[in-house]
Amino acid sequence: MIQAKDFIEPALERGYRFWSGVPCSFLTPFINYVIQNKELRYVGASSEGEAVAIAIGSYLAGNKSVAICQNSGLGNMVNPLTSLNYPFRIPLLLIVTHRGAPGIQDEPQHVLMGQITEKLLETMRIPYLPFPEEGRDVQRTLAEVENYIEKENLPFALIMKKDAVTSYPLEQKITFHHFPVSPVEGKFYWSGDSRMRRLEAIQIIKETASQRALLIATTGKTGRELFALGHQSNQIYIVGGMGCAAGIGLGLSLGQPSKKVLVLDGDGAVLMKMGTLATIGHYQPKNLIHIVLDNEAHESTGAQFTVSGSTDIASVASACRYRKLFRCDQAKDLKRYLDLAMQSEGPVMIHVKIAVGSDPKLGRPTLTPHEVKDQFVRRMNKERSDL
Repeated sequence: MIQAKDFIEPALERGYRFWSGVPCSFLTPFINYVIQNKELRYVGASSEGEAVAIAIGSYLAGNKSVAICQNSGLGNMVNPLTSLNYPFRIPLLLIVTHRGAPGIQDEPQHVLMGQITEKLLETMRIPYLPFPEEGRDVQRTLAEVENYIEKENLPFALIMKKDAVTSYPLEQKITFHHFPVSPVEGKFYWSGDSRMRRLEAIQIIKETASQRALLIATTGKTGRELFALGHQSNQIYIVGGMGCAAGIGLGLSLGQPSKKVLVLDGDGAVLMKMGTLATIGHYQPKNLIHIVLDNEAHESTGAQFTVSGSTDIASVASACRYRKLFRCDQAKDLKRYLDLAMQSEGPVMIHVKIAVGSDPKLGRPTLTPHEVKDQFVRRMNKERSDL
C-alpha cells in the first residue's frame, strides 16, 4: 500500500499534470489529492469515454494526460481508445481499478468484468502492468510506461487493486460559481431543403474564424467537408469516436486558454454524449465555441433520422450554463452570430439547422489521422516556443 503522493508526485515530475475520469472508491485518494494540488488539474467527466476525449484534447494542447476509471467503465472507453487513440497515435496513461478481481468478493455487476479486464485490454492492444503497491516500485513502473509511450505513442494501462492506496482526506472546500441560465437568441425560419447545406455553413466558419481559431470537426461528412475546403494545420478531423469532439474541444480549450477553439459538431454526435454539455457548462471554458450543424439525420449512413427534431439542443446547453447561445438556419445569421461568439466569453453554442445533402463525390482526408495530429501538435509546439 502506498500514499497518493508516492505515485502522483513522481508522475508530475514526468509531466503528467492533467487528469480526467469518473470516480471509483478505489480511486478516491487519487482524486482527492489531485483536485487539492494547485500544480495538477482534474476534470470530472460524465462518462469514461468522455474522460478519454477530454484527455485527448489536453494532450493536443501539449499536456501529458491521465484517464482514470473503474474497470466497469473500461467498456465505455473502448470506442475512443480504439477509434481515436489508436489511429491518431495519441498516448494516455490509463489507471483502471480492478473491481470483481478473481478471488475477491464484490458486487454482482463486477463479476464478469473482473474476470475479463486484462483480456479486454489485450484485445484493444493496450499493454498493462499492476499498479505499484510499494513505493520502491513506482519509478520502475513509470519508466516502463514512459518507454512504451515514447516508442509507440499509444496508451498504457495500470490495473489498481483494492486498497492499493491509503486514504487521503478532502479537506479543501471546492467551490464553483454557477452562472445563471442564459437565453437563446435567434430562431429557425426554414425547414427541410430550404435550409443551407452543411458545406456552406462550414465555408462561412472557415472564412470567419479559421485563421484565429483551432477547429475540431466531428466524425462523418463534417470532417470530410472541412478537409475538402482546404487542409490547415489548425484543423483536426475526428474520424471516429462519435460524440467525442466536444470533449476533445473542452480538453483543448482548457489547455490552450489563449486560443479560440471551435467544435464543429453534429446532432447525432451531440445526442450520443449529451452529458458533455453539462461538463462543458460546469468548467466554463471561456474560449470554446460549440457549433452544432443539425440536419436531423445520420447522413453518413444513409440519412436515417435522429431525434434532434424534437430536441431543443440550444435550450439543453442553456440549462447546462453555456454563457451565450444562438440558433439560426440562414447564412447571414450564422456569420453574425459567429462574429459575436468570437468576441464573447464562452462557452458559446451556435445551433445551426441545415439541410441533408452533400456532394456525392465527396472524398475523404488524404492525410492519415496521425499525420493530421502530428501537424497540429507541431503547430501548438511552435506557437508556444514563439511566445
